[in-house]
Amino acid sequence: MSTTTLDKTDTAADAAPGTAARRRTRRRGERGPLGAALLHGGLVVASLIALAPVAWLCYLSLGPDKEDYLHPGGIAGKATFSNYSFVLQHTGFFDWFKSTMIVALGTTLIGVLVAATTGYAVSRMRFPGYKQLMWVLLLTQAFPIAILIVPMYEIFSELGLIDSYWALILINCTTAVPYSAWLLKGYFDTIPFEIDEAGRVDGLSPFGTFFRLILPLARPGLAVAAFYNFITAVGEVAFATTFLLDDSKYTFAVGLQSFVSEHDAQWNYMAATAVLIAIPVTVFFYLVQKNLVTGLTAGGTKG
Repeated sequence: MSTTTLDKTDTAADAAPGTAARRRTRRRGERGPLGAALLHGGLVVASLIALAPVAWLCYLSLGPDKEDYLHPGGIAGKATFSNYSFVLQHTGFFDWFKSTMIVALGTTLIGVLVAATTGYAVSRMRFPGYKQLMWVLLLTQAFPIAILIVPMYEIFSELGLIDSYWALILINCTTAVPYSAWLLKGYFDTIPFEIDEAGRVDGLSPFGTFFRLILPLARPGLAVAAFYNFITAVGEVAFATTFLLDDSKYTFAVGLQSFVSEHDAQWNYMAATAVLIAIPVTVFFYLVQKNLVTGLTAGGTKG
């Protein structure tokens, strides 16, 4: 081989690592600098859009006058926490808080229990009509609240549950359970059936298998269902307004209406109350947030 040929071969060999590095195929899911910048920029913009209404509400709650929302620029010079003091000291806020927690926690406990057992039964058992049951649950969500209030009022009036927390808890469950059952059914489908068989081999009953083996594995799905039931109960207005008659039993959603008169609304007090209402929801979200993302995504992988 000639000296010229050897030199060309060595040059090609030396250039090969650099060429390979330049031509390295980007792995799946790996982003370049431009893609990463665009992604993070989009997330920042989306976060600002989501937080803007919350920040605006907090800002309006600092205005001392009920018409400050018409001239928001002047709030900064006279910002005060007097609206919060008024709401906490001169309204039934703590009664609203107690009623809301009773209804929300009751709805969460009962709703998640019913939804979990329903979702597990449909996921694991093949009884006649199990598929139709889930579609019936979904169909119940198609009825507007306006046509349900009158018949439900008649039913609970016959049962003597008008102006009671139980009426509102059961009604909220009828709203939250169908979606929660669908959610948990999808999550239970991702849990291997071999775990149920192992529980039976160890002598566990179906209920024992469900409570001791399946539920601990389904904590992310249960967290999502619990959060949905909780915020459904906290934010429900129509049924709470109809079925609660005693002022001391008003929930937050109904209590807010006390700041709306025939001619105007006290927006400063409503804004301060709304900020205070967000606190228990935020605390509940913090308690379940570790499992929230996992539960939201896992149920869609199978089923």
